Amino acid sequence: MEQKKYLKWYHKVGYGAGDIAGNCVYALLTAFMMIYLTDTVGLSMGIVSSLIAASKIFDGVSDFFFGRLIDKTHTKMGKARPWMLWPYIGCAVTLVACFSIPTSWGQTAQYIFFFLAYTLLNAVFFTANNIAYASLTALITKNTSERVQIGSFRFIFAFATKIVIEAVTISAVAWLGGGVFGWRMIAIIFAVLGLITNTLSVFSVKELPEDEFKESEKTEENKLTFLQSFKVLLKNKYYIFICISYVLTQLYASVIGMGTYYAKYILGNEEIFSTLSLAINITMVVALTVLPFVIKKLGGMYKLNIWGYVLATLGRVGVIVAAYMGSLPMMLVFTAVATLGIAPLQGDLNALIACCSEHTTLTTGYRLEGMMYSCSSLGLKIGGALGTAISGWLLAAAGYVENAAVQTPSAINMLNFLYLWMPVILCAAVAFLLVFLRVEKANKDLLKEKNEENVENISVEA
Repeated sequence: MEQKKYLKWYHKVGYGAGDIAGNCVYALLTAFMMIYLTDTVGLSMGIVSSLIAASKIFDGVSDFFFGRLIDKTHTKMGKARPWMLWPYIGCAVTLVACFSIPTSWGQTAQYIFFFLAYTLLNAVFFTANNIAYASLTALITKNTSERVQIGSFRFIFAFATKIVIEAVTISAVAWLGGGVFGWRMIAIIFAVLGLITNTLSVFSVKELPEDEFKESEKTEENKLTFLQSFKVLLKNKYYIFICISYVLTQLYASVIGMGTYYAKYILGNEEIFSTLSLAINITMVVALTVLPFVIKKLGGMYKLNIWGYVLATLGRVGVIVAAYMGSLPMMLVFTAVATLGIAPLQGDLNALIACCSEHTTLTTGYRLEGMMYSCSSLGLKIGGALGTAISGWLLAAAGYVENAAVQTPSAINMLNFLYLWMPVILCAAVAFLLVFLRVEKANKDLLKEKNEENVENISVEA
């Protein structure tokens, strides 16, 4: 039986546009935060990496805290939309602060300023906004196909935004005067753009009435304590698998972000990073455009995701071969091949989380969309930040010298490991984990059992 449709095309576009706002923060941080702090402000890569890692302590708590708040929220705007709307003002302010380290202060004060701004941005404002945004996937439609479609729209906008940010930022900073002033101005521009698109996205969709979800949930859901909700969440093994997968995909994105250093110190021109990014982002946008049709044709996400990451692993092996051959065109081709393999999971990840949320409801009777979607924020920030921090630690240990004309041989070797070899390892690990993510089949089996029980009960009563 065909599922009921809830969304028009403009709802899907409006929802997807919300990731323009998200990537005005995330893409700028992952691609340029570290190189701004080290090569413009002059801070130590090792210390900055440690501060980023320490910030994750607060992040780990806040993800579940805001997820629980969303689950307990009941307003005219719905459960998630208020938390998507207002925290983005804080995102805009603290994003600008991260790229406005006072140059007249001593280094200790600069480190403290960065830590406070970065922690507020990630652990508070971006957490609330991002979990709410992801939760809307399950709250504005119950149609699996539509969830895949809005996930594709979301990531099309996300990667289109990354294309622009990674392609123009370095040149734009120079055009704006360069140095700390140029970085501050570019942060202000992206913060304003994010505020506008986030607000438009919030008001382009409406959450379904809560009565739509009453059929299989327990009415005492809101009486669960935070600890009880957390225990219910952890009973879902698919949540664990998808959370780890999310962290690994964001670790991958972070080490790819080290391409700024790879382009600058190994390829000899940091603007080549923009070309490498185009190979990733354009391929991703094209792949995500056709993804809903491919998933519909195959009848599910499971096999497509697994074989996609097998292809991604092979593609990144090709990048290694091309790099050591010194062929930039071949690097671009194999980068595109790897991206083609990564695209399916990027596009259907929110739909998979919605399936995980449905699995919790089917097995326990509780609806915990907010806490369930905390894995998207948790993975995004912990994977991204730890990837950046670990990369920084390894480079610092290898003898990286901030803004040096020529790096040490050990630093060059470490850059090769981070940008070439680490992505292969991460892609293979994700492919392995995806084998266990058979949540679609599990839900179908549970629904079939429930329907058979209902038929038996009706027969007995008759």
